[in-house]
Amino acid sequence: MFEVTVEAGFSSGHYLRNYQGKCENPHGHNYRVLITLVGAELDETGLLLDFKLLKTLLRPVVDYLDHKMINDLEPFTELNPSAENLARYFYQETSRHLHEMTAGRVRVKDCTLFETDTSFARYYE
Repeated sequence: MFEVTVEAGFSSGHYLRNYQGKCENPHGHNYRVLITLVGAELDETGLLLDFKLLKTLLRPVVDYLDHKMINDLEPFTELNPSAENLARYFYQETSRHLHEMTAGRVRVKDCTLFETDTSFARYYE
């Protein structure tokens, strides 16, 4: 199996519903997200997926959240914008577009979302 990973960053605000403590108040983070792809076959160039293509695929998802109050955006108007839920959101959005692009040859292995330099959540299926 082959794996490739790209990283992107964005800054956003959020607050946690049904939480007792500082994080129930609006606050912001400089997030980092890492998306790892996996697949058994390389393309005719010898790549699992060009890093540039993966970054292009990830960009609209990042741009949707960047410099916004995440709680005001779907699906986070209902879903709590925790690091765990954000990691799953990136996983699902990237997976949907990747499947169309590679006809299933490549899949998302996992998504790691850093909320701070020392705290992160990971989502995989």
